[in-house]
Amino acid sequence: MADTPKTRIATSDETSITVRGHDLVRELIGRRGFTETLYFLTVGEFPSAAQARVLDACLVTLMEHGLTPSAIVARLVADSVPGEAQAALAAGLLTVGSVFVGTMEGCARLLKEGLAPGVQADAYCRDTVARHRAEKKAMPGFGHPLHKPDDPRPPRLFEVAAEAGVAQAEIALLRKLGAELDRQAGRHLTVNATGAVGALLLGVGIPVEAMRAMAVVSRAGGLAGHLVEEGATHSGRAIWRMVEDGIPYEDPEK
Repeated sequence: MADTPKTRIATSDETSITVRGHDLVRELIGRRGFTETLYFLTVGEFPSAAQARVLDACLVTLMEHGLTPSAIVARLVADSVPGEAQAALAAGLLTVGSVFVGTMEGCARLLKEGLAPGVQADAYCRDTVARHRAEKKAMPGFGHPLHKPDDPRPPRLFEVAAEAGVAQAEIALLRKLGAELDRQAGRHLTVNATGAVGALLLGVGIPVEAMRAMAVVSRAGGLAGHLVEEGATHSGRAIWRMVEDGIPYEDPEK
């Protein structure tokens, strides 16, 4: 028989709520910020001021991207089931993946491998880029369809990390990978925001397997703004009409 399931996350009784060994009312509410507590729940310990600042910068970076699929889907669902914010948010968050927002964990895995003891950085970068090109796979964390020649977000994220004194090895390897990618591709491919975020999250101790969750938490905040605006503008209905009017029907019998 399997052992009885256990949790170290939280428990409660008639008069108290305990979160990872800390009293929610006396030790957390009003004493710890959202970003600190998110880190605490994910990692199991409270972040330093530097770690909290960098994580917060990453969450702000990923929060809003305009009318991307997550926002469009959330607005369409909000128009279809008004008053059910959880349904619209959930629908929008289901689009967070390898195409939009969620590639930071792929980049972070590459960086983690390259920073392992005994790995020679130049050879690792050369071989990693060559492998991706031979397999015709995009390098996670590089390239952007809009921001060219460079994504404006990574430089600021790198500044925040430098000011905080964290993630410097991860950023250095990310830049080295970028330089090698440019060399082998024969053209410049920007480090994008998710690549920078992957380096910073790895550098402050966020587990790779939790990085997609960080993106989801961040995007939930951004989608809240879209839902409020949707209630005033009803853009979801306009988007639906635009698609219906713009895509002609083709007779399958012809």
